[in-house]
Amino acid sequence: MAAEIVNPHSDSSATDNNPDAVFALHRGGKMAVQATVPVNNKDDLSLAYTPGVAKVCTAIAEQPELVNEYTWKSNVVAVVTDGTAVLGLGDIGPEASLPVMEGKAILFKQFGGVDAVPIALATKDTDEIVETVIRLAPSFGGVNLEDISAPRCFEIERRLQEALDIPIFHDDQHGTAIVTLAAMRNAAKLTGRTLGDLRAVIAGAGAAGIAIAKILVDAGIGDVCVTDRKGVVSADRTDLTDVKAEIAGLTNKTGQTGSLEQALAGADVFIGVSGGTVPEEAVASMAKNAFVFAMANPNPEVHPDVAHKYAAVVATGRSDFPNQINNVLAFPGIFAGAFKVRASRITENMKIAAADAIAGVVADDELTADYVIPSPFDTRVAEAVATAVAAAAKADGVARLV
Repeated sequence: MAAEIVNPHSDSSATDNNPDAVFALHRGGKMAVQATVPVNNKDDLSLAYTPGVAKVCTAIAEQPELVNEYTWKSNVVAVVTDGTAVLGLGDIGPEASLPVMEGKAILFKQFGGVDAVPIALATKDTDEIVETVIRLAPSFGGVNLEDISAPRCFEIERRLQEALDIPIFHDDQHGTAIVTLAAMRNAAKLTGRTLGDLRAVIAGAGAAGIAIAKILVDAGIGDVCVTDRKGVVSADRTDLTDVKAEIAGLTNKTGQTGSLEQALAGADVFIGVSGGTVPEEAVASMAKNAFVFAMANPNPEVHPDVAHKYAAVVATGRSDFPNQINNVLAFPGIFAGAFKVRASRITENMKIAAADAIAGVVADDELTADYVIPSPFDTRVAEAVATAVAAAAKADGVARLV
């Protein structure tokens, strides 16, 4: 894929003040297919296409696993969306989602060396999405589900992974969770603590909030609770969806109830993936040396100027503040690592290994309150993640290459 990208560390106001530059960059799309072999004469043509290609087709028909060696399948991701939860724009439809899917594809290539194809589906029906992706799967080595609204995204991912023997990864869930865990590990280290010492409160019980809670539990967090519009997602509530009921059973050891603001009293960590605004007095009620990860875009749930009054470490989802929780730190390396060993799936241990690798890029003597997570442009990140993910895939027995 030939592609160019915009520096995500540039000030967000640059796009606001110069919309013509945005449209100029997008004109004609942001990506193209690029040949890896020459087709300059009839000999080249006979090798790349007919009649030579028939020999490769016959070999694959006889030994289907050869498709990974003699096509691009084992290094290409389908970036699949239905356009129902696009960035902060919501349900804008498949066509309007394509600029984002193209952007995702070029980030795969730029940061992970992985080819990716944007696929926007003209359906919101769960069964139709699952069936369509299954039918497309022979062309791809993995599937990155993107901007599909909750709660359907949970079922779609689960059913696809059950049906297919290639990695299925919903980045809005797991990419966010992995990078959040990486930042929390380093923030804890900076303040002389471990994850086990921390109680976290998550605002938002959608795809990202649920995934963050699960990975924190798997990684050994002291306690974590999730909140939605009605307050703490607790086992005593009778209005929970199946997904929320499951997370209620895995979290909230300390039995928090009531509102988000009540749960934040004495908490060590706030994680915002919901939008809205958290009152300053609620932030002030948190424990000493707290962490505030307010990741809503473009307006964090707690503005950094407010968060810094009370918190030891502050992170956002924005590129114009320190400690950006950016999924690009995770997904390119995760797929690169999975493809390196031809993994059949992405396990929980592979996700935690990715988070540890991201955190490990920041050396102990480099850690500061404004630097607990590396830059997406740190060239060490993707390779570190890929190596760690490949090793974890082998350890978990899901690698087909050793």
